[in-house]
Amino acid sequence: MDERQALTAFGALSQETRLRLLRLLVVAGPEGIAAGSLAEQVEVSPSNVSFHLKELERAGLVTARRDARSIVYSAEFDALSGLIRFLMEDCCSGRPEICAPALAASCCQPGRGEPAMTVTPATQLPIVQSRVDR
Repeated sequence: MDERQALTAFGALSQETRLRLLRLLVVAGPEGIAAGSLAEQVEVSPSNVSFHLKELERAGLVTARRDARSIVYSAEFDALSGLIRFLMEDCCSGRPEICAPALAASCCQPGRGEPAMTVTPATQLPIVQSRVDR
């Protein structure tokens, strides 16, 4: 990832709704979530969610696919990995022991303030709640 791509990605993520949408999609994994379900979960109108998802898609952070009558969005994990690599590329002036704890703790380990995933039985779609909200 180059600097221009990183700036585009960070610009897309600098808006609250888009950041929430992306975090939901990361939790959902490669299967993704239908746009209508995303709108319900972030409690905004479908047209508003569509606008924000298009911005995330333009930044290369999400992909869309049609599934029957729905548009299903998924996080673009390669792009997200590239963004993290861009940030950590010159980490700690060649002293990886300084960066290793931050990298190890950042993936697949929900912590304080991180989302917790529950699945609704009716739809089998993930719902994310902040630990602070519970």
